[in-house]
Amino acid sequence: MALPADIKPLTIALVAGEASGDILGAGLMQALKARTPHIRFIGVGGSRMQAEGLDSFFPQERLAVMGLVEVLGRLPELLWRRYALVRYLIQQQPDVFIGIDAPDFNLGLELKLRHAGIRTVHYVSPSVWAWRQKRVLKIRKACDLMLTLLPFEARFYEEHQVPVHFIGHPLADQIEMSVDSGAARKRLGLSAEDSVIALMPGSRGGEVSRLGSLFLETARLLQIQRPNIRFILPCATPERRHQLEQLLLDYPELSVRLLDGQSHEALTACNAVLIASGTATLEALLHRRPMVVAYRVSNMTYRIAKRLVKTPFFALPNLLAGRLLVPEFIQDAAQPNAMVPALIQALDHPQEQVATFAKLHQKLRLNASHQAAEAVLELVAQ
Repeated sequence: MALPADIKPLTIALVAGEASGDILGAGLMQALKARTPHIRFIGVGGSRMQAEGLDSFFPQERLAVMGLVEVLGRLPELLWRRYALVRYLIQQQPDVFIGIDAPDFNLGLELKLRHAGIRTVHYVSPSVWAWRQKRVLKIRKACDLMLTLLPFEARFYEEHQVPVHFIGHPLADQIEMSVDSGAARKRLGLSAEDSVIALMPGSRGGEVSRLGSLFLETARLLQIQRPNIRFILPCATPERRHQLEQLLLDYPELSVRLLDGQSHEALTACNAVLIASGTATLEALLHRRPMVVAYRVSNMTYRIAKRLVKTPFFALPNLLAGRLLVPEFIQDAAQPNAMVPALIQALDHPQEQVATFAKLHQKLRLNASHQAAEAVLELVAQ
């Protein structure tokens, strides 16, 4: 149905470069439509955003590229697409532009659009608070508003005079404040009496290569001390399952049940988790599962990161708590003999971690999509 002649629809441009951004963008679009009946969405997004009404200028898959070599190989196309998108959006004159994550693509886009008089929002902060902090100068020039998922990110931007709004984390909205461990155990064929450790060495091939054997050796040593412990290991893809099956050939005495996906089931069912650093640690926190966090990278990457990273911790739960809440082991410190006692401590004395996780979950559970929509519409109304 056509709008009355005196009503001009609100035009909002969004660009999401990968699947996680597509999920965030779709949630934001839903929340915006709930508040503004006359709205038009343009930009770049995936199937979820298109289902909410986005007119995508080109397929989102053209932006989904990872790795330095891969980016270099696609750089001419990416630059051309950004140039064409800038021209299109300046011609369309949206009321606001929202770049969702993908900072290497979106921040440059936001800078050009803001210079052209279009208000800009960046949704999901890059890790500028941890390394390459001078990027905040570009962000200040590029963004009218930064939307952050984590509170310590907002504090960083406030200190650097960047307009910011902490909206909470969508995962905290999705995961209930209490989870049914008994039901998850039943679905996985585990008894209520079992002592269960989840092993989560990462979802990428490189992570499993560096952490898989480390986690399995830690499990082997733990099994010697606690013979009745059961291990479950969710595999992100069939490729990761095959990779882990090959690693398990070196541990014939170790009983580990591999799961196809089902990471949330594993976190709900387990008593504690040995986990790779990353977003999965936030999921473990939201499931209230005591954890031990470990990570290894190449020696060259570690030497570079050690000089550049400015944070006292690398595990997200510790960054959120502002203290060493969960044991974290990185690079050469990640050794089975060190991690076994930490896991036993997490199993036998989970109370401090679990109680703090509950408080952090509540702090992050703010209905993020609706908070983001309110902040965007407030900017448009200024």
